[in-house]
Amino acid sequence: AGMVLSVLVVLLLSVLYEALKMGKAVLLRRALLALPRSLSQEALTEPPEGDTDPAQGRWFRYHVGQTLFHVLQVVLGYMVMLAVMSYNAWIFLGAIAGSTLGYFV
Repeated sequence: AGMVLSVLVVLLLSVLYEALKMGKAVLLRRALLALPRSLSQEALTEPPEGDTDPAQGRWFRYHVGQTLFHVLQVVLGYMVMLAVMSYNAWIFLGAIAGSTLGYFV
């Protein structure tokens, strides 16, 4: 029972890892769409005091979201790697099946 539970946990971690990769890509696309169309010097400088640019705030929130997704992705990736480094064939197959299932979904 312990081995089956271990394989299922590794499988779910692998699925979650793939989902985070996809979520990070979606946030990247939204962040790029939030950038100003013109990359002139005026668009790149800070807005004057009291004048807030909603696109810049939106871009910053997407960037913070991407950063959090990246940290979670790195942590999950290392957890799956450590599980695979146990050199157990069933754990390895669970990681491969979870990655495949996560990418498919």
